[in-house]
Amino acid sequence: MALPLTPPLLPQLARPAKTLPIGPGWVYEPKWDGFRALAFVDGADVYLQSRSGKPLRRYFPELTFPEGRYVLDGEIVLFDAGGKQDFDALGQRIHPAESRINMLAEQTPTRFIAFDLLAFGDDSLLELPQSERRARLEGMIAAPVDLTPCTEDPEGAQPWLQGAEGVIAKRQDAPYKPGERVGMSKIKRVRTIDAVVMGWRPGKEEGTVGSLILGLHDADGKLRVVGHTSGLKAKEKRELPAKLAPYETGERGMGDPLALEQRARARVDRHAPGARRRGHLRPHLQRPHPPRHQDPAVARGQEALGVLDGAAQELIAAGRAVQEDPLLRADQVGAKRQRARAQ
Repeated sequence: MALPLTPPLLPQLARPAKTLPIGPGWVYEPKWDGFRALAFVDGADVYLQSRSGKPLRRYFPELTFPEGRYVLDGEIVLFDAGGKQDFDALGQRIHPAESRINMLAEQTPTRFIAFDLLAFGDDSLLELPQSERRARLEGMIAAPVDLTPCTEDPEGAQPWLQGAEGVIAKRQDAPYKPGERVGMSKIKRVRTIDAVVMGWRPGKEEGTVGSLILGLHDADGKLRVVGHTSGLKAKEKRELPAKLAPYETGERGMGDPLALEQRARARVDRHAPGARRRGHLRPHLQRPHPPRHQDPAVARGQEALGVLDGAAQELIAAGRAVQEDPLLRADQVGAKRQRARAQ
């Protein structure tokens, strides 16, 4: 390859943030749930690099890029039949056997969603501000590569916090700094659910709680385990045994949890489709009340652990609007996206 930038080139990273930064000079993009990747394209030759600098091309033979000489920063994303991002299925694509790689490439194809242009022709664009790199990206991107949508309106980014994986906020005046956490913030999607504290496991220290067993009632009113939380402070671990003692029944179950029937408030960090298993649940104990048939917590829990149907397609559609009309700016894309949701 004869490009102004060559692999390995570490991508610029985002600093975690709890709230959306607001003010002049910020632009917002949806956070995707896939593999961060840089695409080095020189004619028909393509080199895909992972976030850590490792080669990825052999695992995704189905990905194609328009011929040219450029370097893209983006995300490899896998969508299931319902249009939802499926990180678990994406992880299965990393396999040593070429026969399995080719089979999965046909059965579960991926897409490359571009959000930055790092080089074009003989020019490195790293020192250009984000706003200019974005404008050049909009002018050159073409199918089958997708363009991530963006908006300068904080309200326009709110649906991504509610119905997608979260938001990446970027400073429009910032250059691209490979490997550094500057000029970008990531705000993850956060959901809350009501759960039942079914029991607890002892901690490593005697007389402490190690984790709480959490459950939800199904449609038939049966309490089922949905996960556990271990995100407890040291003081909470020492205080919880006495606080939970009035609710103990004396029964034991798998993992030796004490059977309880206490309502809890839990926070689910929805950073990936696998959060059903990996989600961090932080309890805030409340007074118990008996379970009800079709308990609202069931509906809230099921909704909290899912992904809104069609959200990914709407994001892709907004990006394609820019591809089809290079003169279309980000604020116009946001208007198109809002109309799509209204329909």
